[in-house]
Amino acid sequence: MEPHPILIAGNWRSSNAVSTFAAENPSTGAELPDRYPVSSWADIDAALNAAVEAAVLLRQTPPAKIAAFLSRFADLIEANAEKIVEMAHLETALPKSPRLANVELPRTTNQLRQASAAALEGSWAMPTIDTKLNIRSHLAAIGPVCVMGPNNFPLAFNAVSGGDFAAAIAAGNPVIAKSHPSHPGTTRLLAETAFAAMNELEMPRGMLQLIYHMSREDGLKLVADARIGATGFTGSRVAGLALKSAADAAGKPIYLEMSSLNPVIILPGALRERTDKVAEEFTTSCLAAGGQFCTKPGILLLLAGEESEQFLKNLVQRFAAAPPAPLLSRAVGKNLTNSVAKLVDAGAQVLVGAKSIEASGSRYQSTLLRVDGRQFLSDAETFQTEAFGNAAMAIVARDVDEAKKILAALDGQLTGGIYTDSHGSDDEIYLKLEPELRRRIGRLLNDKMPTGVAVTSAMNHGGPYPATGHPGFTAVGIPASMRRFSQLECYDNVRAARLPPDLQDLNPSGKMWRLIDGGWTQADAAGK
Repeated sequence: MEPHPILIAGNWRSSNAVSTFAAENPSTGAELPDRYPVSSWADIDAALNAAVEAAVLLRQTPPAKIAAFLSRFADLIEANAEKIVEMAHLETALPKSPRLANVELPRTTNQLRQASAAALEGSWAMPTIDTKLNIRSHLAAIGPVCVMGPNNFPLAFNAVSGGDFAAAIAAGNPVIAKSHPSHPGTTRLLAETAFAAMNELEMPRGMLQLIYHMSREDGLKLVADARIGATGFTGSRVAGLALKSAADAAGKPIYLEMSSLNPVIILPGALRERTDKVAEEFTTSCLAAGGQFCTKPGILLLLAGEESEQFLKNLVQRFAAAPPAPLLSRAVGKNLTNSVAKLVDAGAQVLVGAKSIEASGSRYQSTLLRVDGRQFLSDAETFQTEAFGNAAMAIVARDVDEAKKILAALDGQLTGGIYTDSHGSDDEIYLKLEPELRRRIGRLLNDKMPTGVAVTSAMNHGGPYPATGHPGFTAVGIPASMRRFSQLECYDNVRAARLPPDLQDLNPSGKMWRLIDGGWTQADAAGK
């Protein structure tokens, strides 16, 4: 079978491929029939040149037209939902309902429409005006953006439809999308849908380009290329740090979402008050979708005591009874097996699970490990090995002081949560532990598990290194996520007619908030 074409400069064409690959069905382990190209540098070079041309045209494209594209793309995804969901299910084994059709696809279209609204409204660019000195600045498109999507969200984080794509386009940048090799067919269908919206609205032809796969060397070369404005990446720490090193060496911005253990602290009062409820919430959050969420609670921190021992027994029963979901690929299964083995070799006790399941596809027993606080502190680096999948590790601290030391030894994380009782008996401990946790996480939760990442402007889906490459930015939450793909532009004594619309004294592009002479003002073309 001939490999599927790539999308370059507005044309679906054959790749200058160095080889081909196929996705697999994780439920069966069988290779799927469609083949996709592994592009040579010639393909990537052509995509970069086309993206540079598109970037010039997009700077001249009214925000209303960009907004219309994002909205129309969302409409067409919904119109083709059945076909897209079927392909995503085939390539990931994630349930069609409710996960893909009722949760992830609506989230995808929702964030596209939020990006559309933000592009149209315009205040994401933070226009700032000093009328006395006639100096004005705003954020503007940074240029071509490379988006590399992950394996675990084939729609909502897809390189062609996900949050990075939506943010980059809404900020006025063309996107070179690199699909994840686990779901190239899903990415192709989304790209065909976006292409239809582009043609319908006569968008610049190189605004979206799709490459399915490339060599490691070419990926490093791409993120460092002089023609790239910035890169958005979601994936493993090993791959992310290699890309970061290449981009940093070239002075190119790269926004990385990498590994995170998302510690959850459960204090004694909460266990006395509602131990079964908390156990159910932890089990559900940890094992959902085979534990393959970036916000899965991978570390459980408890204080020594009878409540904690009974709680762990409760979890063991629940983990043992939970049917393991298919993992996203054999590679995920292999990495999970190796990570658990590394933790056990370092001294972690297996409470339940820790074995691969001999079956079609890739599955692993739901796994709960245990170490005490002294063990963890003796080798905190090893005990923070991420076991991506349906596995977690409980750390039992001797007392509050040891728990503080454990939190102080944690790497940067996306999230962290603390469960307390409703009557105040845990409050004193909370006040001692929260400051230590707060400095190491992006999103703090109380009495709630971390796997729900709401698509709202207040969300922070980011955190200190190495959970991400930069603690000041989020991959979810518009308009903040748009600002990653922008540069600050200043206009000093530039004549009024030559200013961008949002920096003119009377804003002809409609109402938006602007910082004028130190005060936030909302004005339209009539000055109202």
